Amino acid sequence: MLRVTIWNEHLQDKTQANVIATYPDGINAGVGKAFESEKDITIQYATMDMPDHGLTQDVIDNTDVLIWWAHCGHDKVEDAIAARVIEAVHKSMGFIALHSAHLSKPFTRLLGSTGTLRWRDNDRERIWVTSPAHPIAQGLPEYFELPVEEMYGEHFDVPNPDDVVFIGWFAGGEVFRSGMTWRRGYGKVFYFQPGHEEYPTYFDKNIQQVLRNAARWAAPTMRRAEIACPNPKPLETV
Repeated sequence: MLRVTIWNEHLQDKTQANVIATYPDGINAGVGKAFESEKDITIQYATMDMPDHGLTQDVIDNTDVLIWWAHCGHDKVEDAIAARVIEAVHKSMGFIALHSAHLSKPFTRLLGSTGTLRWRDNDRERIWVTSPAHPIAQGLPEYFELPVEEMYGEHFDVPNPDDVVFIGWFAGGEVFRSGMTWRRGYGKVFYFQPGHEEYPTYFDKNIQQVLRNAARWAAPTMRRAEIACPNPKPLETV
């Protein structure tokens, strides 16, 4: 069974009327819609207002893939919790950063870059599959469109990825590497751009397919207990 924890700072979706109207049960629940019918995946939710931001050591130890949505509360995340997430990724936990999580502490510190980019609101986006053989792209058409989404544009300050799975093109002419992967230690990292809080992006069937694919791709191939190897034996002399 694949254990997925969906983390959401849970700020705008409990205070901002238009966001509440779009995601009345919270953005995390919107993301969770992608997994409701998956019999091999269990989900749990964590939010910033919980003890340890909902990411206690026990929660982390029982999470295979952590999905992170954030926007305006990056600086409110405690450094110790971010470090806990980063350590778990290095030990094989998958990490999926959604939309404005490009500025979150776990994402920028895992990648060692600022995560800055260009942006503006309210545009149409066509998302092209640029790596059709990649597991995250399985079951998707050549491209799909979102009638309204926040424009993110280059330059996106991240290190060169292992894979560029998607490129977003916007009606204003901008392009963006909207789906990229990296490996950090034993863990896998995926960044996926669509998901502005004012728009119903996470109810789109293609977006949901990406999230399911990404969770399965990011799943650990080794248990963390297996990775905690004993001290190596000294080299034999000849």
